[in-house]
Amino acid sequence: MGLWDGLYRVLMRRNSVYVTFVVAGAFAGERAVDYGLHKLWDYNNVGKKYEDIPVLGQRQSE
Repeated sequence: MGLWDGLYRVLMRRNSVYVTFVVAGAFAGERAVDYGLHKLWDYNNVGKKYEDIPVLGQRQSE
């Protein structure tokens, strides 16, 4: 039994399991891409963001 046969037996034999796998994979993939791009944006814009400017990034205490 090969890898593809095993994946077929586990994931694609029943439609409900296959759809659940696809939806969960899409959700996890979206979260991973969002997290990765956010970290890349922060890395490339260090010192240029609103929070990094000392005068503008501070909130006034009440």
